[in-house]
Amino acid sequence: MKAGTNLEKMLAAGKYAVTAEVGPPKGTGASAVQKKVEKLKPCVDAINVTDNQTAIVRMSSVAGCALVKQMGADPVLQMTCRDRNRIALQSDALGAVALGIGNILCLSGDHQSFGNHPTAKGVYDIDSTQLVQTLRRMRDDKKFICGEDVSGEMPVFIGATENPFADPFEFRVARLAKKVKAGADFIQTQAVFDVAKFAAWMKAVKERGLDKQVHVLAGVIPMKSAGMARYMRDYVSGVFVPDELVTRMEKAADAREEGLRICLEIIEQLKDIPEVHGIHVMAVGWEDAVPVIVERAGLMPRPTV
Repeated sequence: MKAGTNLEKMLAAGKYAVTAEVGPPKGTGASAVQKKVEKLKPCVDAINVTDNQTAIVRMSSVAGCALVKQMGADPVLQMTCRDRNRIALQSDALGAVALGIGNILCLSGDHQSFGNHPTAKGVYDIDSTQLVQTLRRMRDDKKFICGEDVSGEMPVFIGATENPFADPFEFRVARLAKKVKAGADFIQTQAVFDVAKFAAWMKAVKERGLDKQVHVLAGVIPMKSAGMARYMRDYVSGVFVPDELVTRMEKAADAREEGLRICLEIIEQLKDIPEVHGIHVMAVGWEDAVPVIVERAGLMPRPTV
């Protein structure tokens, strides 16, 4: 299939991709999304719109992506399995494509107990790997899960997430292999703070030949404060923040500047891993940091394809 979205074209051309994400508002204001997109658009190749992240009700990701598209940027629709059954997931995918949204990232979703409706019913009718498989089938075979035909083209660039740091570590690559087999075209990873452990995971990815089958974008998070560093270390499952980085943040005269410096050091090390095809900057709530990071990392101006 010919490369379609800007992100797909960048990766197909062998360029080092940069993506970032925005969280839609807890309301109806389009300008809340537009202001963030305005900042991000010149310095990234695609913009993820989160899907009720941390299980908190927000403007829908499809609507947010439509706003990103209107502003001339390439949206990545985040789609979680928590809130929708297979009917709604397939329906939203059709709607997204009709609106010109070509990148879809498949996630399980944060458990509803973390959010502002903790007694909400979790759906999880299919899991994120099955959602990848569903989108691939809709695109390549033009079939819904039930076996009926999809009418019209379904040009989607299918993404999934992976956490190289969760236990048991030795099963992480096998889990990635399942998503690749299901049809994932690109992977955005959990935030990297321990580059040595991430490099060990990427070595195993390469040994299985998966780096030739899928584009891996390494996740990075700029830390704003020592409190944020401690919180991620102690409470955010799947994120591993080494104690020495927490100590650096605690001792810093300017915590935000130190957080940016740590993020840039990590990016420099990630650039030395040839199997990594780009970075995904997760700075939700601190979008102002993204242009600074991309510029200081020597990744500006963004190439065109």
